[in-house]
Amino acid sequence: MRKDLLSASDLEPSDVEAIYSLADHLRAVPLSRALEGRAVALLFEKPSTRTRVSFEVGVSQLGGHPVYLDYTTTQLSRGESVEDTARTLERYVSAIVARVSRHDTLERMAAAARIPVINALSDLEHPCQALSDYYTVREKLGRLRGVVLAFIGDSTNVFNSLALLGAILGVEVRIASPRGYGPSRALMSRVRDLGGDVLVYEDPEEAVRGADVVYTDVFISMGQESEREARLRAFLPRYRVTEELMSRTGKRSIFMHCLPAHRGEEVEDAVMDSESSVVFDQAGNRLHVQKAILVRLAEEGHLRRRPIGLGRPAAPPRGPRR
Repeated sequence: MRKDLLSASDLEPSDVEAIYSLADHLRAVPLSRALEGRAVALLFEKPSTRTRVSFEVGVSQLGGHPVYLDYTTTQLSRGESVEDTARTLERYVSAIVARVSRHDTLERMAAAARIPVINALSDLEHPCQALSDYYTVREKLGRLRGVVLAFIGDSTNVFNSLALLGAILGVEVRIASPRGYGPSRALMSRVRDLGGDVLVYEDPEEAVRGADVVYTDVFISMGQESEREARLRAFLPRYRVTEELMSRTGKRSIFMHCLPAHRGEEVEDAVMDSESSVVFDQAGNRLHVQKAILVRLAEEGHLRRRPIGLGRPAAPPRGPRR
């Protein structure tokens, strides 16, 4: 596994297999000393519930010390460069988990820091979410290769990571979006480079036909609040996941959502609260999978016990020999 996890495409199939095997073990045996003596910085520029709590609890359960840093209360908010912050943090902690507005921030941080940087969400990707989602699919359906996942709505950062990781794992990924809200050419090219493809539809009913998984996300992501009215006009009511749309799969499909959900917008209550919904199992699996990522990085020697730049204490001077 590489030092940094910035994109789902940073992973090899063997990495995912190892992470999922570790996650299975950590579900059964939650407490360990895998991160004993290590601190992990959680540097968050954007609000969070599931990502923050799952990482804080996870680091603690592994015997480490989570250090939560609100972006606005650090010197970054006063103009310190990302690079200087990263080089400082590596003197104190063994890894940086960062939730940022711009993906470029993560790339700059990873280039400057000699410790791992983990993407806890950027404008382009959310790899920890996608890893946890496919772990949940594996748990519920017993397989990943050949699974059909239909994503209904905007091509969000979550969708980007699902598409990339799906290509790695042999999942068929589809998306149904209004014209102008589908995946970018850059993403489609990256997916093809990984040996996969994304099937793009405008009609949600066509997209879900034969799907094992129906997935949606909010129509207005963080930072898009000014586009709210235009987005709702584009997406509603056609792209709302309803019981009727779920029935169009033609099989007993599962429903997924990365949360938080805006009930009544992208999904109706009857689907969110149905037996087919696994949204809260998704959320719970974030804990196990993210712990597994950290343990995997530790096992491969990327998470050092001693902060970089701090050597062993000097031996006390000896007095003159007599």
